[in-house]
Formats: sequence, structure tokens, C-alpha cells
Amino acid sequence: MPQATRDIKRRIKSVTNTHKITKAMELVAASKMRKAVAKVLATRDYADLTWQTVLRLVKRIDAFAHPFFQEADEVKNVAVVLISTNRGLCGSFNSNLVMKVVDSIKLHHPDSRVTDIITLGSRGRDEARRHGLNIIADFDKEDITVDSTIVRPIANMIIKDFVAKKYDKVFVAYVDFQSSLKQMPHVKQLLPIVPAIDERLGHVIHNKENQDNNTNIDKVSEFIFEPGRHKVLEAFLPRLLEIQTYQAVLESEASEHSARMFAMRNASDAATDMINELTLAYNQARQAGITAELAEISAGAASLE
Repeated sequence: MPQATRDIKRRIKSVTNTHKITKAMELVAASKMRKAVAKVLATRDYADLTWQTVLRLVKRIDAFAHPFFQEADEVKNVAVVLISTNRGLCGSFNSNLVMKVVDSIKLHHPDSRVTDIITLGSRGRDEARRHGLNIIADFDKEDITVDSTIVRPIANMIIKDFVAKKYDKVFVAYVDFQSSLKQMPHVKQLLPIVPAIDERLGHVIHNKENQDNNTNIDKVSEFIFEPGRHKVLEAFLPRLLEIQTYQAVLESEASEHSARMFAMRNASDAATDMINELTLAYNQARQAGITAELAEISAGAASLE
């Protein structure tokens, strides 16, 4: 019986130490989440409005001659930029994202010959490998994305390959931050830019005010471009894709810290429940040992009499 109480006490100490670690990680994730959410909310309206502005501009000017707007007759080759995490302990964050990519490929482009994956984040890369996806490039992901220059090499790569006709479509896959309780895996088409892409593939619009602004844009009957529409598009469109990729990274980071915070909170709660159960078992074992000792003393005293 003393051995049993020592084992239980050792387990209580071990679980208590684990509880301290998970609680500390929960607080760290909560702090990072607040900073990431503030950053994503500060840039979200700008990213949504620039995307919608371009989709409405192309209806009023002859922009379809630009390579970014040209759709292939047959989709043969597809590229997906997969934005995931560098660290685990965030539940099913990365596995759900990769499954969303696999399901999207099967649903929208089952006949594509090649689907190349460009990864940003080591956990998503490993998960993609487990699903047998074809990874052609892996970029290092910073723990904290400071500005859009981080994603510029990815944007330049997909633009170059798309213009060279290496890919017929380019997507970005990330986890969209909707609230601290809800994050949804999302796949958005980047290239070619199609005016009807919002309804068909679910481009995320987070703010109703942006929709009102889009209505105001539609009311404008004429645009003046300086120095010229083609030069403006040549300078603006690559920057647009960079902004969209950067926004996807920010959304993913906010979702990651939220998922990790709740995962660590659930782990802390589970550790607390386990400590309570072990404490009860320890008290019962200790009480049983005391009862046994008293019985032995009483039996010894009775035998002496």
C-alpha cells in the first residue's frame, strides 16, 4: 500500500508540472493572439477592398488581354500555396487545412494532371507529405510576420510560373480567422483573376462596409488612369497578389494562436481533472493503508491479551 501511494503521489507531481506548462503556453498564446488579431484587423479591410476594386475595374476597361486575367481552355496544371504553422500543439489546425486542399482539388479540378504544393510552414509541409502531395518548394516561415516583404519571393514565383504558362490556376490555402472560437480552412484562387470568382470559389469578405464601398465603386462611370491604364495594371496587379498572400499569412497566424490557446486551455482543464482524480485515489489509498495498520495493531493487541 505505501508503494501505491508513492506511485500516485509521483503521478500527481508529474501532472501538476504538465499543468503549469500548458497554462503558461495558454497565456503566451493568448498574448500572441491579441497582437495577431490586431494586425489582421488593421489590414483586412484594405486587402478586401483592393481585391474587389480590381474585380470591378476589369469590367470597365479592356484588361482581359493581361496575362493575369487569361483563363486556360483546359486546366492541366495547378499550384497551391499552403500556409500553415511551424509549431504544433494547436489541435487539428494543419491536418484540417491539408484535407481542405485535398478535397478542393478533388472537387474543382479532378482532371488536373499536376497539382504542385508550395509550402510556407514546416507542419503543413510534413502533413502534405503524409498525404502524398507533390511539394515543389518550401519557404521558411517567420514566427511573426512583420511586413509583406516576407511573402514577396512566393508572389514573384507564382507570377513568373503563371505568366510562363507553367500553371493554369494558382490558389492559396490558409485558415481564415473569423473569431477566437472559429477558424475555417479556406482555399482562394489567386490566378487567373476572374470577376465572378467571389461567388464560385468563396472569396472571403469580412466587413459589410466593404460591400457598401463596392456598390459605390459600381456607380462610378469613368476612371482616369495616370500615366496610363496598362502601366497602372502592370504595377498594381503584382502588388495585389502580394497583398492577398500577405493577408492570408496574417489570417493564418491569428487562427494559429487562437487554436493553440484553446488547445492549451483544454489540456490544462484535462490536467486539472486528472489531478483531482489522482488526489481522490491517493486519499483513498492512504486511508486504506491507515485502516489496515489500525487493524493490524488491534489484532496484535488482542493476541497479546
